Amino acid sequence: MSTTTSSDAAVVTADPVDHPLSLLTASEIEAARAIAASAGHVGEATRFVYVGLAEGDKAEILAFAPGQDFDRRVSAILIDRASGAGTILTVNVTRGTVETVRHLDASADGQAPILDEEFEDIEDILLRSDDWLAALGKRDIDPNLVRAVPLSAGNFGHEDEIGRRVCRVLAFLQIDEDDLPWAHPIDGVCAYIDLTAGEVWKVVDEAVMPVPQERGQWDAEPHARAERTDLKPLEIVQPEGPSFSVDGNLITWADWSFRFTFDVREGLVLHQLNVKDGDTARPVVHRASIPEMVVPYGDPSPSRYWINYFDQGEYIFARYTNSLELGCDCLGEIQYFDGTIADEKGHARVIKNAICLHEEDYGVLWKHTDLFNGMTETRRSRRLVISYFLTIGNYDYGFYWYLYMDGTIQLEAKATGVVFTSSYAGPEGFSTQVAPGLGAPFHQHMFCARLDMAVDGHVNAVDEVDAVAVPIDETNPWGNGFRQRKTRLTHEQGARRKADNLASRTWVVSNPERQNRLGEDVAYALFPEGQPTLLADPSSVIAKRGAFAKEHLWVTQFDREQRWPAGEIVNQSPGDDGLEAFIAGDRPLDGEDVVLWHTFGLTHFPRPEDWPVMPVDYTGFTLKPVGFFDRNPALDAPRSASKHCHGS
Repeated sequence: MSTTTSSDAAVVTADPVDHPLSLLTASEIEAARAIAASAGHVGEATRFVYVGLAEGDKAEILAFAPGQDFDRRVSAILIDRASGAGTILTVNVTRGTVETVRHLDASADGQAPILDEEFEDIEDILLRSDDWLAALGKRDIDPNLVRAVPLSAGNFGHEDEIGRRVCRVLAFLQIDEDDLPWAHPIDGVCAYIDLTAGEVWKVVDEAVMPVPQERGQWDAEPHARAERTDLKPLEIVQPEGPSFSVDGNLITWADWSFRFTFDVREGLVLHQLNVKDGDTARPVVHRASIPEMVVPYGDPSPSRYWINYFDQGEYIFARYTNSLELGCDCLGEIQYFDGTIADEKGHARVIKNAICLHEEDYGVLWKHTDLFNGMTETRRSRRLVISYFLTIGNYDYGFYWYLYMDGTIQLEAKATGVVFTSSYAGPEGFSTQVAPGLGAPFHQHMFCARLDMAVDGHVNAVDEVDAVAVPIDETNPWGNGFRQRKTRLTHEQGARRKADNLASRTWVVSNPERQNRLGEDVAYALFPEGQPTLLADPSSVIAKRGAFAKEHLWVTQFDREQRWPAGEIVNQSPGDDGLEAFIAGDRPLDGEDVVLWHTFGLTHFPRPEDWPVMPVDYTGFTLKPVGFFDRNPALDAPRSASKHCHGS
């Protein structure tokens, strides 16, 4: 960060970076804070809940050449803790100016995301509430043993919440400092807290329910097990080092190249994914990220009906990214990258080893033994992995991007941690009993991927492709025929689609201006998992606020302002922003610069085996080339160096 003095005032600017998509730096964060402060937007009560790179215009990024000048901008969401007012700024850290200011209307827009600082105050606020203490007294519970779990409130149109900055609080008992509170939910009671006033303004005391007593630590009775000793060490060794190269945030591996950034809300973002074909680097995806997720719970009880977390829009979840450890989180020859974010005072904070980059063996890539020409060939696959892991409350999530030698791109989300708990209400309720008297409510984890496609360029089209049977007729007299049915998605309103695994449905993004050697448009296909979309009633509040989760696919014409599938402001929002608003104009898609928004996720009916800590569950999607290459692009894969492959 530097300061220059003109005749008018001192101008603060950030130290320059070498590319428009370089990682956000500590200098830029500090400059953004100083510029905002000098413009009068920062006071004693101001907190920074989000600070992220405001990426430049796509055309400028695509046209950039080394040595060119460019501006860098930072987006920031501020909260005044004294009033609860939220403000969104765009700060030009190259020129030292605040370019845009938006003051949030709490009633119309919703509230700025939740601060850690606000949650840290919750237990003290509860201890000052006579109604809360009376509810605990009725249950004969010592308030000092209660761990409060404050959660985002949603927006259910309650008149006494309009314009009010609210959270709702559930309680768990912690018998001693080693105890796992999730094992002891104090169910049937919920506190509503005004975060600005710092007071409990309502206690919903639905019913006195038994508090489960069995301890929940994985290494304590009755769960403790001796660590097994029959598994021998498994080492990943690359004696010549990894095959990837790193230049700042530019990664090159095999035929792939891309940049990555780290956003405190979106997490890991991949940019300019190109694959080399001969001597040509061909674009596939301009920008890929997971910008939102929602976890709707299926318990309709009066004290729990409201539970649905937008972990990114409400909690800014990548600030909880773990510092990864070699041998635990990543194996092999590892390159780590730090994540630089802002703390709630607006100053830079570094998460060490936030991102992990490494290679993995992935079994057989291709193989054939031919009875006619005697061919006997096997090639092994490997993949490049770039990932991060975070912990938010009871759950831990990992996000893993994989690049393969055959041109495949894959995203895998991993869910683990501790299931959220309740009292078990019996088999007719909305939870699974995972321990005596302990319920784990049914819920979903719904993620949304934003894929700004660039299949050999930015003029693309999207087809829905189904497998269909052909009826018996003169062309199919024996009834064994089947083929593909392709339906062009021409406008946004008709491009909100559901997966259909029985039809092997895929969505193919092609470039009508580029053909392969067979004369067909080059393309990549999105292969969905086809798990359930949002199960809440279509008329429900969550179906409006989390509308992206109602469909597996949305396709929009590119608009740089349309970045967040549930809207830019999510906390206590009425749900008027987001994908349904984006497609209201029904823009054309055929031959346009298109963005795929793909909903994928888990529908979780917890099992006893998910307690006391949940084995990893997986979800994701895959992008595969379909005529993008003229032939198998992995024919150049090397033979294995293992002596066992050559009979010696």
